[in-house]
Amino acid sequence: MAGTPLSTPGARYGERVLQVEPYGVEPIPAAERHGRPWGQFTLWLGSNLTIADYALGFLPVSLGLPWSWALTAILLGNLLGAWALGLCAAMGPAYGRPQLIISRSMFGRAGGYLPGLLNYISTIGWFSVNNILGAFGLRVLWPGLAFWQAALLLVVVQGLIAVFGHNLIHAYERLMSVVLGVLFLGVTGLALAHGRALAAYHPVLKSPWAFFAILVAASFSYLGSWGPYAADYSRYLPADTPRRAILGWSFLEAFLASVWLELVGAAVAVLAGKAASNPLTALHGVMGGFGDAAVVAVILGGTAADALNLYSNALSAGALDIRLPRWTLAAAAGVIGLGLSLLGSGSFETYYSNFLLLLGYWITPWMGVLFADFYLRRRRGDPAAAPRVFWPGLGSFLAGILLSVPFMSSVLYTGPVAAALGGADLTFYVGFLAALVLYLVWTRRTA
Repeated sequence: MAGTPLSTPGARYGERVLQVEPYGVEPIPAAERHGRPWGQFTLWLGSNLTIADYALGFLPVSLGLPWSWALTAILLGNLLGAWALGLCAAMGPAYGRPQLIISRSMFGRAGGYLPGLLNYISTIGWFSVNNILGAFGLRVLWPGLAFWQAALLLVVVQGLIAVFGHNLIHAYERLMSVVLGVLFLGVTGLALAHGRALAAYHPVLKSPWAFFAILVAASFSYLGSWGPYAADYSRYLPADTPRRAILGWSFLEAFLASVWLELVGAAVAVLAGKAASNPLTALHGVMGGFGDAAVVAVILGGTAADALNLYSNALSAGALDIRLPRWTLAAAAGVIGLGLSLLGSGSFETYYSNFLLLLGYWITPWMGVLFADFYLRRRRGDPAAAPRVFWPGLGSFLAGILLSVPFMSSVLYTGPVAAALGGADLTFYVGFLAALVLYLVWTRRTA
């Protein structure tokens, strides 16, 4: 795609940030590579101090999990999710391409259309989830604002950031990492001031294992869902950037931010009691005089995450060989996401929980193939020279999904194994391991 380079020699920082990014899914030239690994920390910190993470913290309270079980599940789920995100992000400099274009070397050009389409749907879904919560937040601050007006305002702001692209996104996330960090420190302090009420929370469950597994899966699903576009934000780093540094900074931020916000959400849910049906209203009420500032923090967190969702949605469309400029695809995604926000606003809790649990079913088999190829087989295929379909990758991916079906547990379908385990959802782990092992065996035989 023709355009002004992002790193024009002599250009001031502000000028580089406000240039519309000219690149889409094509490889980033060596002369355009810039940035340092620690930039991944501020990127993922700003984008994970979010509405969705905070709202996810209400899940353990609604399930009735005691603090010890909830804390362990949140730590474990986010540990796995942050590790998966870091491994994906570390692949960016080696290829200089978006994550889904990288995976073409494992799936083939046409074979990569399937994960590309699934990620297109996922990013639109995440965008609408954050936009719904953000619109609720604006209406808490300004009750006279109609929902559609609040949702439209947020779409315009987030859309502009995504249209300008990579440099503005990194700059915005750096700013949000500071602003949101300070605001959520205030929220945390006020929540901890109600220490006695939090300590008095002692629900009793006869068999907490199933709910524990649900919370681990949901926590993993949130962070793991960044995986299919993690390299989108590291692909501009120089090709010789140490992979461990990218992995370490991405992992550290994602883990800390998500654990922090989910525990804050759980604390607010406990303190709100029966008023916890709406996460934004609950936060505003519990925080007292700091309520408006707390809601502003949640709204800003939503814009930080949704800027990435819209940007990567455009790159997902590019991975489907939709030949339109990246900024046009980002604007179109904003319009579609606005429509989904309006459709999902009437039954938010069901909309959100169902989406979150279903989201990871395709992502972990995809990761199994990706990690087996890049980190275990150490095959560095050129996505541009990939065959139309690379059957070891696509076949292992599809088999991983099919083998995990009996372990699924959702409102739409519960597999026999999940039913026998009381509703515990092990789909993510089964799908990942099945796809990884099958890919290693298949590629060994073809080699």
